[in-house]
Amino acid sequence: MDIKNLLFDLGGVIMNIDRLRCVRSFERLGFADAGRYLGDYGQKGPFEALEAGAVTPAEFHAQLREIMGLQVSDDQIDRAFNSFLTGIPVERLRRLKELRKRYGIYLLSNTNAVMWDTRIASAFRVDGGERADYFDGIVTSFEAKALKPAPEVFDYACRTLGIRPEETIFLDDSAANVEGARAVGFGGLVVPPGREFYDVLEEAGIK
Repeated sequence: MDIKNLLFDLGGVIMNIDRLRCVRSFERLGFADAGRYLGDYGQKGPFEALEAGAVTPAEFHAQLREIMGLQVSDDQIDRAFNSFLTGIPVERLRRLKELRKRYGIYLLSNTNAVMWDTRIASAFRVDGGERADYFDGIVTSFEAKALKPAPEVFDYACRTLGIRPEETIFLDDSAANVEGARAVGFGGLVVPPGREFYDVLEEAGIK
């Protein structure tokens, strides 16, 4: 395989996440069933619809308030939701910059409009840069209106980013997402919890 590009997942690969922290934040708001809707690798209900671009943030807030049966503010919901994200280690950002000298570096994330321009954007500034400084192109699920591991989101990424699957390695912490990428012709590497993507790449002979 002639590798020209590396396509990265965000949460669990570049950005640290903590599902339980998020669940507890919602529980403190009075949302006792939060754990049923929030998963490590995928969401349900309004959370999933937001990631798929099927609802706007305003619709998401309204639907969630209805499910919760509570009058909580948009800001309270967003702060609880953003607690899923715990930051990006500087070393990962520096490794991305190094890899970008040799490969096209791209991002493909199941994410949502609430987090994207708030917690995610600020997390990339930890080393003095902006999100766009680390990637040659970015695709988000809410813009693509499709979620990994569906083939549609990988097709969208190829069209939007101008990359070819047979020249691209996809990295994700979800084995199901990696299998989805492989099914449409990408190379794929799973980044297990507790591992660093750059160690996984080096073990695969990609430096």
